[in-house]
Amino acid sequence: MANELDEMNAVTLDEGNDTKVIAKQLTVTIGTGSKIFDVMWWFLPPVIGGVVWSIIKRKAINYFQQLQQKLQHDASEIDNYLEQRVQILKNCARLVDKAIELDQSTFTKIAELRAGKSGAQDDEARNAVAAQLETISRNVNIAFENYPELRAHQELADAMQQNSYLQREITAARTQYNDTVATWNKALFEWPAKQIVAAKQGYTTRIPFIADAETKEAARETFF
Repeated sequence: MANELDEMNAVTLDEGNDTKVIAKQLTVTIGTGSKIFDVMWWFLPPVIGGVVWSIIKRKAINYFQQLQQKLQHDASEIDNYLEQRVQILKNCARLVDKAIELDQSTFTKIAELRAGKSGAQDDEARNAVAAQLETISRNVNIAFENYPELRAHQELADAMQQNSYLQREITAARTQYNDTVATWNKALFEWPAKQIVAAKQGYTTRIPFIADAETKEAARETFF
């Protein structure tokens, strides 16, 4: 049989292809065959087959429940780092403002986040907070780069270093979260037990972290 992906005779996209996350949740469904498979265990001699199948499904339910708790834990890690970054950027903005006049909208956004709006409850809210933090960080960075005298300010330099560290931690936490999401999405369609249980429980796939449009556009800029 020929290779499905043949690099010698492939159709290529010379213009490239920008990948995007499809923000759509898929509902798990099962067909008639799976429904019959689920029930027939109780009619096979001996009846103990039905008991064994029930135990297998119970394990599948437990697996999904534990995985949901891990998703909550991973999401909470992102929130923790976002909260820390709010405080660090607040300190950076304060230090910069002492030396130069900083856009007041920066302080307004920080104040909103400090007032509780940074307590993200779901993926959409978490991504929105992250996008605001990126905007604030960009404003502070621009000021830091445009005024050489600020770089000699040790306290500000330390705060900027902490900001960079936290951004790396947020990225690592998002990667961990996305890995767990991938595990969840894969398990939903593992037939028979997990897919049948997922369909009965009404589970859907989860959407991984999505970078905001402004961050994607900034990544295309020339930095050197």
